[in-house]
Formats: sequence, C-alpha cells, structure tokens
Amino acid sequence: MISLSTYLLTIIVTSMIMNLALALYGIFFKPHLTKKIIALTILGDTANTFAIIVGYRRWISPHSPSRPPVLVDYANINQEDLVNFVNTAVDPLPQALVLTAIVIGLAVTLFLVFLALQIYRLYGTLDVREIKRLRG
Repeated sequence: MISLSTYLLTIIVTSMIMNLALALYGIFFKPHLTKKIIALTILGDTANTFAIIVGYRRWISPHSPSRPPVLVDYANINQEDLVNFVNTAVDPLPQALVLTAIVIGLAVTLFLVFLALQIYRLYGTLDVREIKRLRG
C-alpha cells in the first residue's frame, strides 16, 4: 500500500514535470513575446518549487515534526541532542535561495515586460516573426 505522503509527492513531481514541459514549449515554440514571458515565469516558479522540495525533510514520526534550524539551548548540548537536531532540522539554504530567486525573478520579469513594451512601441507588434520581418 502506498502512503499518502508518497502519493502526494508523486503528484507534485508529476505536476512539476508538466509545468517544465509547458514552460519550455512556451519559450521555444510560441512566437508572441507575452506568451514567452509568461512561460519564463512558469519556468522560474517551477525551479523554485523544485528547490523547496529538495530542502524538504520528511518527518521522522508524526509526533516529531521538522523544526527550524535553530539551537535554543546550546550551552548544555550533548551528542544525542545534536544528532537529533541534525536529523529533524530543516535545511535553510534552499529557503534562502528561493527567497532570493523570487526577487530576482520579479526584477527580470519586470525588465522583460518593459522591453516588450518598448518593442511594441517601435514595431507595433509583439510577434517575433513579424518583428524579424520588419527589421529586415
């Protein structure tokens, strides 16, 4: 019998693969710049979700959930407490990377929207094929 957490993880990974395929299709095969920007945003969100899943730490038991990576009483710590902390603490690096990637992704998206707006002002269209034809 498959467990609920394995089932949900399978659904998440499957949807991430589908989002990745959708984003790559939109970036490479759609000629409209707005659709390319939306597909690039989907790709970035999928990468962020993947980084969050990499940092996920499964609960050891239902009574001992994952903890933040903070040691409260480190003056009286012993080897057993340290091993327990390492086994249950969540990895903060993927969380920090995702937070940074969200901010960078927002800046890049705003830049691309501004660039598309300027292209529309110059050429009157956002279709890549039409822009290539007009540019010569």
